[in-house]
Amino acid sequence: QVQLVESGGGLVQPGESLRLSCAASGSIFRINVMGWYRQAPGKERELVASRTNGGTTNYADSVKGRFTISRDNAKNTVYLQMNSLKPEDTAVYYCRLRWYEGMQYEYWGQGTQVTVSS
Repeated sequence: QVQLVESGGGLVQPGESLRLSCAASGSIFRINVMGWYRQAPGKERELVASRTNGGTTNYADSVKGRFTISRDNAKNTVYLQMNSLKPEDTAVYYCRLRWYEGMQYEYWGQGTQVTVSS
């Protein structure tokens, strides 16, 4: 059983920073992708950033230059450093882990709220 536990959300003012963490546990295939998605009220869930175990990254245009995704492969943990936060970054942020091993495996965290407001 694979579990993802997120932490680090909260309430901040515009321009401030937050760091999210997501720790995965269980039987995990070593070649995988970990990423962060977000969902704002009334909107669809969208990709924020992802990173493969080999270091390839992908970012949404809206966060490029402000957010940085990193990983500790030994700990199966992914981080999202969010700088220069804007009110439009307000959403529930979800961690996702996926890999292909004969079939597609996909796991989601429970979500953590990020609110950017003055």
